[in-house]
Amino acid sequence: MALSTKSGNLVNRCAKSSARPVSVPIAVSRNAVKFICQANLLGTNAPYESVFNKSSRHLISRQKITARLSVVAKSTDTKYDYDLIIIGCGVGGHGAALHAVEQGLKVAVIEGHDVGGTCVNRGCVPSKALLAASGRVREFKNAQHLKSLGIQVGSVSFDRQGIADHASQLVQNVAGNLQRSLEALGVDILMGNGKLMGPHTVKYGKPGRVDLGGEVTAKDIIIATGSVPFVPPGIPIDGKTVFTSDHALKLEWLPNWVAIIGSGYIGLEFSDVYTALGTEVTFIEAMDNIMPTFDREIARLSERLLIKGRPIDYRTGVIATKVTPGVPGVKPVVIELTDFKTKKVVDTMEVDAVMVATGRAPFTTGLNLQAVGAETDRRGFVPVNEKMQVLDTKGNLVPHVYCIGDANGKYMLAHAASAQGISAVENMCGRPHVLNHLSVPAACFTHPEVSFVGVTQEKAEELAKEQGFPLGVVKTSFKANSKALAEKEGDGLAKMMYRKDTGEILGVHIIGLHAADLIHEASNAIATKQTVQDIKFNVHAHPTLSEVLDELFKQAHVETPVAAAAVASKIKEPVAA
Repeated sequence: MALSTKSGNLVNRCAKSSARPVSVPIAVSRNAVKFICQANLLGTNAPYESVFNKSSRHLISRQKITARLSVVAKSTDTKYDYDLIIIGCGVGGHGAALHAVEQGLKVAVIEGHDVGGTCVNRGCVPSKALLAASGRVREFKNAQHLKSLGIQVGSVSFDRQGIADHASQLVQNVAGNLQRSLEALGVDILMGNGKLMGPHTVKYGKPGRVDLGGEVTAKDIIIATGSVPFVPPGIPIDGKTVFTSDHALKLEWLPNWVAIIGSGYIGLEFSDVYTALGTEVTFIEAMDNIMPTFDREIARLSERLLIKGRPIDYRTGVIATKVTPGVPGVKPVVIELTDFKTKKVVDTMEVDAVMVATGRAPFTTGLNLQAVGAETDRRGFVPVNEKMQVLDTKGNLVPHVYCIGDANGKYMLAHAASAQGISAVENMCGRPHVLNHLSVPAACFTHPEVSFVGVTQEKAEELAKEQGFPLGVVKTSFKANSKALAEKEGDGLAKMMYRKDTGEILGVHIIGLHAADLIHEASNAIATKQTVQDIKFNVHAHPTLSEVLDELFKQAHVETPVAAAAVASKIKEPVAA
């Protein structure tokens, strides 16, 4: 997000300050945001404010603060209420709003549920709180590991409600900070469900609420409505014994045995939480392999580190065609298992609870896309081009209407939505921009973590064969890293696929301690088109986990042009009869 790390934090501090607030203009730059918030934190009662101006190196008066604010403020096109309206205020909508304000646009967001969307309220944020707390429980219970560090602990217990409260309190804090950051920058937050009435008009409101709603206009509109958990047919959700991740995040009870339908990132993270807190887990996976979307080598190591040795088993190649809810502690949940290929019922299971983790579906109902000549595809996604511009039913551009995040289906991750929002704003401001989705990292926050960017080794091999280039694959183990060994966390692997003729990085996959943090050096290298020749000379502090990637990069070798051409010619040579 444009202001999340520096200016955004100042805005949050500004919003929380008890000092008399400074009036914030609609349009501000990063430096102006910092300037405004510093003034707010210090208060405006004194004749001279202790605000340090980097350019002049002088203290500046209240009058100069007012003058500075009037300079950065800009007005919208008088034909419209706003320059930009964003339907949905999750991470994607928030990121787009912050960047739009920085570009001098007058912005409003329309939110029908909770500011912060799925990520903040029902996804990334609360799940990380549960993983953090349950991870500590797992760590403290691992007496053998602690003993190897010279530490002895007694019996370990936990308070389920206390862990649940930690997650809910974190949600409230983050959502509140997010809302205050928008308000501090002059973004209008309009509560209600947004409905397109044309390429420049949005109607919003809530059923049964005559006090909320209205119709607003803008030069440009961004759809950022996100997604909801996908529940396959035949699975009734009661929120108690059969539930989605939305319900599981509340941690209202801990079943003795839970079946998790789906072994993707959501399912894996919850298996990590549940097993740390004493629950047994069974995965039900339709594909022949557990963790089917992972790089196969990483998946095999993940199975050893995240499944074997824990109270987890799995059934692959089957689907849950019928689920009958039970009663907590009284009546089990009954699951009918059907062979994925033959479609024949092969087994029945009885468990205490079932969690449905079969992915997410776009929340695009009620948008009234017909008003702009568009419609969703068969899966419910809004069709867009590479610049996030909405396409109509004939594949033509719908002027001034964009769609970002889960609603367009390009890459259903919160930070991808934010990056798409920033890209959309750049395009509407006349600066053509295309986000390279292969540079967007992904992470699974299990213990240990899993992360990746780019393609899997299997996909890289396909590309090498199709395009006729030599493929390089390098690997390194966490067992060779001093920092990992110091923490007795040597289990882990990092691997990189690259073109041996050009040095282009195709994909990096990591499983190990803090893998989610380590992946960004690789993802940023892909985003900025750095090659292995560039990054192998980077310097990494010792001893740190970053040296895992240092070792990986230094192993990569690019062939000379002559050697590469010879290899390429052999690949393209026709096979003799």
